[in-house]
Amino acid sequence: MTRNDTRRGLRHGHSTTLIPQAAKPSQRKGILSAKTKLVRSIVREVAGFSAYERRVMELLRNSKDKKARKLTKKRLGTLLRSKRKLEELSTIIQESRRAH
Repeated sequence: MTRNDTRRGLRHGHSTTLIPQAAKPSQRKGILSAKTKLVRSIVREVAGFSAYERRVMELLRNSKDKKARKLTKKRLGTLLRSKRKLEELSTIIQESRRAH
C-alpha cells in the first residue's frame, strides 16, 4: 500500500511503502496452546475438584443458580470469572449426565 503525495488529508506527505510487521509474541497472550490444554486436563483428572467447586456443582444440580453465582463471585473475585467457572462446571455436569 503506497501513501500518496497530496498536501492535505489522511495520507499526506512523502510517498512511502508500508512494510508489513511480524506478529509479536505478546499478541498471542491468552491463546490456549495444545500442551497447556493437555496439562490442565491431566491435573483436573488427577486432583479432582476443589471443595467450593463441588459445592457449586451441587447448587447447580439443585437449580440454585443465583446462590452458585454469588459463591463463585466471592471466591474468584469478579463476575466474569464467576460466569466462566459456572459455565465450565455446568458443562461438566451435562457431560457426566450424558455418560450415565
